[in-house]
This record gives sequence, C-alpha cells and structure tokens, in this order.
Amino acid sequence: MTTDDVLAGVGPRLRRIRKEREVTLAGLSEATGISVSTLSRLESGLRKPSLELLLPIAQAHQVPLDELVGAPPVSDPRVRAKPIVRHGRTYLPLTRQPGGLQAYKIVVPQQQADPSPRTHEGYEWLYVMSGKLRVVLGDHDVVLVAGEAAEFDTRVPHWFGSTGEGPVEFLSLFGPQGERMHVRARPKQA
Repeated sequence: MTTDDVLAGVGPRLRRIRKEREVTLAGLSEATGISVSTLSRLESGLRKPSLELLLPIAQAHQVPLDELVGAPPVSDPRVRAKPIVRHGRTYLPLTRQPGGLQAYKIVVPQQQADPSPRTHEGYEWLYVMSGKLRVVLGDHDVVLVAGEAAEFDTRVPHWFGSTGEGPVEFLSLFGPQGERMHVRARPKQA
C-alpha cells in the first residue's frame, strides 16, 4: 500500500467516524478550531490530511490517530519459538533475531548432576522463575530460589542446573559472545 493509497482512505474514514458519532461539520469545527470548509475538503479528499489537522480531529472524536489514518494492525505479539532440547534441558528462545542480546527460558528437570564449569566470552544474567537453581561460579556454590537473580562475567568458570530436589525454570540473558562454543575451564594448577 502506497502513501497515496493511505491518504486517499483518510477522508472517507473521517466522514464515517463523524457520522457514527452524529456530529455535524459545524460541531466538529467548533470542537477543533478547523473551518467547516477545510473539514469538508478533508472528508471529500480535496485536501491532503496533515498532522496539524488530524490531531485535533482525533482528540475531538477521542480516537487514536492510527484509527484516522488506517494504520495496519499490529502483528501478533506472541513468541512462537520451537523448544530446543539439549542434554535433558529445554531451551525456549524468547528473541527472534540473531546476534545482539539473546533471551531464553530454560527448564531443567529434576536431576542430580556433577558440576562441569565452563567459560566463554560475554556476560550472563539469570532469573529463577520456579524451583531451585544451583549456580557454581568460580569458588562460589549457591542456590537461587524463585524471584532471585544472578549476573556474572562468563569468562569466570560457571555451571548451573537443578539442585536435584525438583525441576527449575529460569530466564537467561546474554550477548552475542554467549553464543560461542563453551570451552571446558582448565583446573588451577596446584
């Protein structure tokens, strides 16, 4: 749809909205301060609509400007990503574009696992939605519960998973560096 097509539809839309509200051109003129002749030319398509004219009309009719210009409907906002299952964990991508900040909802089933810390470039943020999340970060071994968050530099050896007491659901946010392959952290030499 071209700009000319959109503009051509404004006049009939203005007339329809005004008539639905049972407002005369004179009444709309009084409410907006726009002359009757200008309003009539707008509705008949003899005058191109401008923001200076449409804003007061939208206010007078108490409708969003989008309704006057016939903006296309907003697309469906739901994220319909396909889950990815790896090593028993379910990853639900919450972002669609590659690169930049990535967000995932991660579900880890009830399991007792030995931590295997890894490192990669980037920075990560975790938020526990339900269950208990065990986080091993460097020398720290902590348990986060629903409503708690953690953030860390992913160059520090880290691991997270279920405490073994039940499943855990959490959100994970990280930048493009976090997409690189995980590398096993080398143990410190004694």
